[in-house]
Amino acid sequence: MRADREFAYGAAAGLLGDLLLGDPRRGHPVAVFGRAAAAVERVLWQDDRGRGALHTAVCVGGAVALGSLAARLVRSSPAASVALTGAATWAVVGGTSLAREARAVGRALESGDLGAARARLPHLCGRDPQALDADGIARAVVESVAENTSDAVVGALVWGAVAGVPGLLGFRAVNTLDAMVGHKSPRHLRYGWASARLDDVAGWPGARLTAVLAAAAGPDPRGAVLAWRADAAKHPSPNAGPVEASFAGALGVRLGGTLSYAGRVEHRPVLNGGGRAVTVADIDRAVRLSRRVGWLALGAGAAARIGVRAVARAVPRGLGKGRTA
Repeated sequence: MRADREFAYGAAAGLLGDLLLGDPRRGHPVAVFGRAAAAVERVLWQDDRGRGALHTAVCVGGAVALGSLAARLVRSSPAASVALTGAATWAVVGGTSLAREARAVGRALESGDLGAARARLPHLCGRDPQALDADGIARAVVESVAENTSDAVVGALVWGAVAGVPGLLGFRAVNTLDAMVGHKSPRHLRYGWASARLDDVAGWPGARLTAVLAAAAGPDPRGAVLAWRADAAKHPSPNAGPVEASFAGALGVRLGGTLSYAGRVEHRPVLNGGGRAVTVADIDRAVRLSRRVGWLALGAGAAARIGVRAVARAVPRGLGKGRTA
């Protein structure tokens, strides 16, 4: 079996496993990586960019090396390669957990239990829930679903298509480190600089593919493209901007505005300003769009690998025909 088909079958199995099983309550591989990364931080931490870059190199390099070793061990067995790709995909994607948490907040809002919604929101994002009313929580959930569709699903599939199992594990390592040390807290402002910048680079292709697929799969493709073109660059994140703007336009809602992180108030630009305010019903619409985008990303990644291989095989034959004796 060719490597492109092994990726396609394995990644499909992994996405299906995530859909059916979700994340384990204990012993999740990403949580294990997080504990290891925290241990490395305890050893290396100094208020210094160089130490932070070393932390990033050790953790991401370790994840990529582990993926490379595992792939090498099973490369002689197509079935084992598919199984490894499936297990790695299941381990790094988080679409089901994302949907579950978003809908849990939505159910709390529908029942009028603002306290429960506020208690559940930190499972999705780092915003201060006490500073949000019901509409603000609904908007935060939709924005989080949009951004995490790229971070927790599409980005991993993109790097899996590029580099197989090492790409899957490496991307998740980068994204996890950004969540751990990439934020602008006093402790991590310098130490987490390398992790944050690497996450911007690694997330760039997945974010653009997410925006494209949200426009293609959403109920308003034209609105998604217009919002992306008009508003994405206004967002402080180079990757969240295209994704959130495209989701906003596709769903016909207005995202962005004032928000609070740990008592720090930010005034972000409005995305798709001509859209309506987010309602609780939009949470489920965003989740359904996220699901469609994830499966389309799998198809795009598999098609890209098959296409690249076909071109690579055709080019030598074409060159050979032009030779003369």
